Amino acid sequence: MTATAVMTSHERSAAQAYLRLLSTVRAALDTPADRPGAPVSLEGVIAEADEALARAGLAGNEAELFALVGSLHAGGAPASGQPRR
Repeated sequence: MTATAVMTSHERSAAQAYLRLLSTVRAALDTPADRPGAPVSLEGVIAEADEALARAGLAGNEAELFALVGSLHAGGAPASGQPRR
């Protein structure tokens, strides 16, 4: 039997902060070398993601974070492969 877990607000914030960080890094890497744009500062989005992960109790728990991110992207609830904290 598969149970469905509901994401807490801290978990949702952590997953969203990770997605913002990923988007910012992708934008920085996608800038063509022959067309330099404004320098991209990652410090703010990295700090935001770190703080959100710590608040959600996910610092160092990448497997659970990626499950949450995947569920956010898919629009569903996280699968219950491992016990939740």
